[in-house]
Amino acid sequence: MSKNLETMTPELRAFVEEWKAKPGNLIMVLHRVQQTYGYIPREIAIETSEILDVPLAKVYGVITFYNFFRLQKAGKYNIQVCLGTACYLRGGDDIIKEFERQLGVGVNATTPDGLFSIEAVRCIGCCGLAPAIVINGEVHGKLAASDVTRILNIYRERG
Repeated sequence: MSKNLETMTPELRAFVEEWKAKPGNLIMVLHRVQQTYGYIPREIAIETSEILDVPLAKVYGVITFYNFFRLQKAGKYNIQVCLGTACYLRGGDDIIKEFERQLGVGVNATTPDGLFSIEAVRCIGCCGLAPAIVINGEVHGKLAASDVTRILNIYRERG
């Protein structure tokens, strides 16, 4: 475990307590945890398990089953590669593989320096720009795998 252990905020604890007796509470609570921290820290998953009286294995089963949940903090620049139908058919899969190759991490992972993370998303609503990606709300469209280096350099220069 890290030296700076996360502990649940009072607001989050109150939310978990409020949802404790409600059906379907685990997914709702995990959404709030991720909204609070940007991911689900191990220490908070343990606390959640204890408060809800749910086995930790079940908590992690839900976290790892649903693609939405993250176990690592997103990078400063979160790269969302669209793999919706239009983007996929026009090379979205090649683009995500090139990001993985150049950054040395896979989908739902963050580079060791904390600068980049990669996420596969189903649709970003920019089918006319397929294949497209979004980095922290900034859309890049009509891409090819050969554009990945240029795009990464833009964000590296920003720091």
